[in-house]
Parts: sequence; structure tokens; C-alpha cells
Amino acid sequence: MSKSDDYEDALVKLQIELVRMQQWAIEKDEKILVIFEGRDGAGKDGAIKRITEHLAARNTRVVALPKPSDRERSEWWFQRYARHLPAAGEIVFFNRSWYNRAGVEVVMGFSSSKEQEDFIRDTPAFERMLVESGIRIVKFWLDISKKEQALRLEARRTDPLKVLKVSSLDAVAQEKWKDYSKARDAMLTRSHTAFAPWIIVHTDHKKTARLNTIRHLLHAVAPAHVTECVERPDPEVVFPFETAALGDGRLEK
Repeated sequence: MSKSDDYEDALVKLQIELVRMQQWAIEKDEKILVIFEGRDGAGKDGAIKRITEHLAARNTRVVALPKPSDRERSEWWFQRYARHLPAAGEIVFFNRSWYNRAGVEVVMGFSSSKEQEDFIRDTPAFERMLVESGIRIVKFWLDISKKEQALRLEARRTDPLKVLKVSSLDAVAQEKWKDYSKARDAMLTRSHTAFAPWIIVHTDHKKTARLNTIRHLLHAVAPAHVTECVERPDPEVVFPFETAALGDGRLEK
């Protein structure tokens, strides 16, 4: 059996467990929110696609919001995201989220320093309220090396099937690499909490990252009868954030 066959076999088995997880969530009126953040090209789209591929469309939503309108810019920052939060029996995936204010908006200057500081101060309290209301939150930061990002961004530009992924911000992703690293470090440090922790995923190897991301999601959310046959994620690929990771090489600089 080839490595590709091994991957497909492992993926299908995990997708079956994801379906079982959703059956349980619907039956128990669970509300699940999964946040995917990471640098451009880190694999957010691909991971979400594999997770949701066989889930029930009626109970699954993927939220990838465009840039805010003038009216939305005048709203409380969390307001445009709050309307997309899960109801009972739903799983919602944010492909980028309110953390835009701690990432791209910091690097590109799309909001003021005060707005950014207000956001990062208020986020733990906001997420605590969500958790206390019964929403289960899983937050993934997908980390990628600068070299691998360059290869993937070039592939976007040259592959006609990936043209819809091309963004005007791609051009500055490499140029402002260190700025993004600084913003990421501040975001992770100030918004990592016991009730809504950040989970880091190394994504240079896409398939390995996807399988381990699913394993973590299952163990974080699903009941024991679902996870009893699911192996734990590889700690070399997926691990909870801690401040030591900022300087010991576990996060790309």
C-alpha cells in the first residue's frame, strides 16, 4: 500500500468518527465553534474541507467573511461574527475570525492601535462568555515555514484551479514575514486561556497536519465512545501553545 493509500485510509476512518461526533452533537444539542487561523497558505481551506466533507450540511456552517462594509466597520468588532455563532446541534467553522484584528489588521494598519488594544484586552472575556453560554471552542493556529509558504503562494499564482485563492495580501506575506510573526506572538500570548486555548499545528506536511488536526478536534470535543479508537495527535505536529514555544523553535520565526 502506498503512502497516499495510507493517508486516504486514515482520513476516511477519522471522517467516520467526525460523523459520529456530529450525530452525538445533534442529539445532545451541543454548540461547537472551531476557529482556524494561520498565515496565508498554511492550509486552512484544505483542513476545513476534509473535516466537513461528510458532515450534515444542515448542521454545519463554514464562515469566511469578506472585508467589513462601512456599516460593519462602525459596529462593535465582535458583532459581525456573533451573528454566525452556532445554535444547538450545530458545528461552525471560522476560516479566519475576530482574530483578524490581532493579525492582518495590525500588520497592514487596517485599524487603529487603540482598536487593536481594545480587541486583545476584551477577547478573553468575550470567549469566556461564549464558553459559559455552552459553546465549545477549539482554536487552531496553523504554522508554516517561510520557505513552504513561498512555494504554496507561487503555486496559487500558476495553477488555474487555485486562482480563486489568490489575494492582494499574498504579495506582502513574505515581505512582512517578521511583522506577522510579531503580531502572532502577541496574539497567542494574550488570548491563550484555559477555557479557550490555542492549539498549534505544524503544516509544512499538509496530509500529516490534516490527520492530526482532526485527531485533536475529536479528542477535544467528542465523547469517549467516539474517541476510544482514535489515536492521540502527534505532539511533534499538534500541541497546545505555551510561551516557551516562542523561543524554543516550535513556532516559525
